[in-house]
Amino acid sequence: QVQLVESGGGSVQAGGSLRLSCAGSGRTLNFIGISWFRQAPGKEREFVGSINWNGGRTDYADVVKGRFTISRDNAKNTVYLQMNSLKPEDTANYYCAAGTARDRQQYKTWGQGTQVTVSS
Repeated sequence: QVQLVESGGGSVQAGGSLRLSCAGSGRTLNFIGISWFRQAPGKEREFVGSINWNGGRTDYADVVKGRFTISRDNAKNTVYLQMNSLKPEDTANYYCAAGTARDRQQYKTWGQGTQVTVSS
């Protein structure tokens, strides 16, 4: 079973950028689609975007479309979430998960996530 570890979070000002990483261990990510979700305090976990197994197809939530980009480097067994033009409302804990479903209830296993804080 693949284990995923998120990293790269931090604090930035509005308009800034961050790149999050989702590293796989235990097995290769080469044939696995990966999704990113986020959860802000007091809110439900929401879908951010996904990438299919070979990077040929991506899907984004409307609220991040045009600002966030998901990519993958299968040689490094890592998927990335590049976040540009960050807004305070992007503040949340960000998680990656194995799969491309938008419904968070399809996922049973979550990592610790990585915190992103955007100040105005």
